[in-house]
Amino acid sequence: MFRSHVLKAAATGVAAILALSACGAGTSAGSAETIKVGALAVPAGDMLKHVQRELAPKEGLTVEYKEFSDYNTPNPAVSDGDIDANLFQNSTFLETYNKASGKNLVSVGKVYLPPMALYSNDIASLEALPDGASVAIPNDPTNESRALKLLASKGLIEVTANPITLKDVKANPKNLAFTEIENASLPQALNDKDAAIVTLAFALPAGLSADKQLLVEGKDSAYYNVLAVKAEMKDDPRVQKLFKILTSQEMKDFINTKFKGLVIPAS
Repeated sequence: MFRSHVLKAAATGVAAILALSACGAGTSAGSAETIKVGALAVPAGDMLKHVQRELAPKEGLTVEYKEFSDYNTPNPAVSDGDIDANLFQNSTFLETYNKASGKNLVSVGKVYLPPMALYSNDIASLEALPDGASVAIPNDPTNESRALKLLASKGLIEVTANPITLKDVKANPKNLAFTEIENASLPQALNDKDAAIVTLAFALPAGLSADKQLLVEGKDSAYYNVLAVKAEMKDDPRVQKLFKILTSQEMKDFINTKFKGLVIPAS
């Protein structure tokens, strides 16, 4: 009888160990299909929430979205492993970060264009922009360069081949008075400036609409935002699955419906 009890106890112990092992294996397998992605709230945050709720579950992927409020923290978060990927920047911004930090983040591919535009609360058209108008522009190298190129595309200024700062302005025929301002503060600058160049991530939350745009980038822009990851993560199945979802026709339909042409999906 004693031997019987011993055998039963041993069998129970083995069964418990196997059950725990099975639970551990299941948890590991589940975590392999989870991906943490960071972005600013608009428009990428809206896009990722839609993916999280509607599209990713159908593909067997769990998306954990982390919201950021500025351009400076999403890349270090990927580099440090706090998140797996981010969706907020174009390739030029990514290259600038890599050079400055010594890191090696890479683009998985283009997802959408958040067009940069020149906005005004008081001026109705680009032709009505007066001589000596005060214009606020972004103060980070990538977006300042982009803003200067946008103004130069309509002959408002002349710039060097690859402008980075106001020092690269070769001619300013309308004597525009420029002020360099941090991106998040540019919408508020419209309260005391004639115009401001604002990226869409900050224009939409501030309620800046298309009827306030004096000048806007087109589909041929070089500044499409990309899904970015560490180099060793680029071919990870979770990353590739997420990129496929983000560039799917379902996602393009959502972007076109949600943002009414203000955000352009990558073709």
